[in-house]
Amino acid sequence: MQIGSLTRREEKDVLRLSAAGAWDIGNAARLDQALGAQVLQAGQPVLLDMSGIEAMDTVGAWLVHRSVREWRAAGATIELAGLDGARRSLLDEVASTDHPVSTVFIKPSMIVAKLARLGGATVEIFVKARGFLGFLGLVMVVLGRSLVHPRRIRVTALVHHMERAGFDALPVVGLISFLIGVVLAYQGASELSQFGADIFVVNLLAISVLRELGILLAAIVIAGRSGSAFTAQIGSMKLHEEVDAMRALGLDPVEMLVLPRLLALVATLPLLCFFADLMGLLGGAVMAWSTLGIPPVVFIQRLSETVGVEQFFVGLIKAPFFAAVIALVGCYEGFAVSGSAESLGERTTRAVVEAIFLVIVIDAAFSVFFNLVNL
Repeated sequence: MQIGSLTRREEKDVLRLSAAGAWDIGNAARLDQALGAQVLQAGQPVLLDMSGIEAMDTVGAWLVHRSVREWRAAGATIELAGLDGARRSLLDEVASTDHPVSTVFIKPSMIVAKLARLGGATVEIFVKARGFLGFLGLVMVVLGRSLVHPRRIRVTALVHHMERAGFDALPVVGLISFLIGVVLAYQGASELSQFGADIFVVNLLAISVLRELGILLAAIVIAGRSGSAFTAQIGSMKLHEEVDAMRALGLDPVEMLVLPRLLALVATLPLLCFFADLMGLLGGAVMAWSTLGIPPVVFIQRLSETVGVEQFFVGLIKAPFFAAVIALVGCYEGFAVSGSAESLGERTTRAVVEAIFLVIVIDAAFSVFFNLVNL
């Protein structure tokens, strides 16, 4: 089949344009240039001979129709020749679709736009929740299989992640908890001293730090530090197709990547919670001593008299749940990375925000539960 072409020949009373070869999408650029190079005079008779065309598709028919329309608009007299029934039908079909389309865009009202945005966000939340629940179920299946066959647990990776996600976070968790204890004691002292109830600063510190602030601070720090790291690590592996390589080798990515991180965080966050409680109380004790003149011995004695061990366990029992949520969200968003580094950054940000949000939601649920059981 010949390449599509257009030749021009001046005859006695007419200008003959002869089309030949394949007029299809493969020759569209060449044919478009050849048609555009034809300069026709107003009133000039032109014969477009299409008998030499061996094949024509929609693109070729559109080029013919567009050129004929432009030439006629310039004043030339165009006559088509050499068309069989199929090609004439194709040309007529293309011509029938060539009409101006007026599209009117109606800007929705503000209320409709807000409702549409709210509906889209709601659907996205439900879709994400369904995906996360499916991921949670998959992790539970793999965890159950590993508990039945303990040799499948990667001990080396588990210890590595315990060190990186847990023990390496001790300085920042301790510093933040100490400073929060200082701030809480200072603010409490400035209010309670007006009523001569300085000693109750100990009660305020103990209840706040042991029940809520210690575990919350530790969980938020871990969500920002380790949860984002989980997403970045797994997402980077996803971008470099290392996860696909694992599957090709017959390895389970959930067992290899998720389980060690999950178990490491569940094991270390209670220890971080205990450390955060100690540092928070230490900061409060230092501030109470320097501001209110409460010696450390009196502080410890008051602490042991007024606060039972159940207050400590109320905070500590939340730690495994917070750790599981942080690890699962971080790993889930890591597996959701796709396409580019921009996706990696977006998913890492989402992992931190979602983990902190779920930690606070679970903490609120625990508070309601403990209130119902009078604890």
